Amino acid sequence: MSIRERLSGNEASAIAMKQINPDVVAAFPITPSTEIPQYFSTFVSNGVVDTEFVAVESEHSAMSACIGAEAAGGRAMTATSSNGLALMWEMIQIASSLRLPIVMPLVNRAISGPLNIHCDHSDAMAIRDSGWIMLFSENNQEAYDNLLMAHRIGEHKDVMLPVTICQDGFITSHSIENIELLEDDVARKFVGEYKPEHYLLNSKEPISVGPMDLQAYLFEHKYQEANAMRNAKNVILEISKEFEKLTGRSYSLFEQYKLEDAEVAIVCMNSTAGTTKVVVDELRNKGIKVGLLKIRVYRPFPAEEIAKALSNVKAIAVLDRADSLNACGGALFTDVTSGMFVNNVQIPTVNYIYGIGGRDTTSKDIEGVYSDLMEIAKTGKVDNPYRYFGLKS
Repeated sequence: MSIRERLSGNEASAIAMKQINPDVVAAFPITPSTEIPQYFSTFVSNGVVDTEFVAVESEHSAMSACIGAEAAGGRAMTATSSNGLALMWEMIQIASSLRLPIVMPLVNRAISGPLNIHCDHSDAMAIRDSGWIMLFSENNQEAYDNLLMAHRIGEHKDVMLPVTICQDGFITSHSIENIELLEDDVARKFVGEYKPEHYLLNSKEPISVGPMDLQAYLFEHKYQEANAMRNAKNVILEISKEFEKLTGRSYSLFEQYKLEDAEVAIVCMNSTAGTTKVVVDELRNKGIKVGLLKIRVYRPFPAEEIAKALSNVKAIAVLDRADSLNACGGALFTDVTSGMFVNNVQIPTVNYIYGIGGRDTTSKDIEGVYSDLMEIAKTGKVDNPYRYFGLKS
């Protein structure tokens, strides 16, 4: 039986962590993720969980402690944002290359500089190719649900990779929404116990973790890591189906919102999908056939499935809440267009950079994108594929 509550995204994440009851949580505060370890630390102090909470001196140390705990055979978690993630960067790579299924809520915030504490996806995009599974969350319910599924995904024998759960800083992390929680014992049973096959504290199997790995083996080990990421796609779908049986809430690699007969479509991630759904409904009421594809699983990137889902529309806009500063569009745009090309889907596609540093994204902005797409659908031509909206004129 579910429990109805009203929680912020950060509170929801902390409660999920409480229900998971990890062996170790190591964390250093940074806005807007600070509340997650802060709330969780009260569960530790009150004896609600058995977790060893390690208050470290930096985010680099937080991930280092998680790596040590996970390598020893424990289940480890942390949480961070923005520059905190940037300070972890070296250890982020090591966690994935050592195949350690650490789980980390990432509350998305602009990376400095200049200093900004509000939402964009520049932090997440900075680690998109680091070997971490990346799940994105439109709202607080999805942040909670994704977090409960994360350990099951990362710890699967065919995967063994770390997982990060993204949600938009302040927009969802600090906003209170209605949410359905599992009962603690039900959630804990679903997550299960972590039983690693190889770990440092196993006296029956002495091993080394993180040794020198030169020309003779590193290539093969990175290939195995890449295969694990490919395997993760099916594992994510399996765990999501199991979660649906438990909760009634259905998740896939992405959500198709009124896309079946859409003439034009927007592709986006996280909270912007909620705004886009409102606009889709309004335009549909006017007889305009528009749709949305909301990315949930960004890594592994479901290129083939996305290409198939978009194959019947006449024009596409990909929204990036971070600029790759490469003069040819954002990271999500690059992934979507690459996936479409490889899968022989040729549709006029444009990129919009938006919402940098927490700039508001309004329904009027989204409606403007759909208006542009309807014009492209008529002509079949794209005069400028690299666009922005929400900039001050």
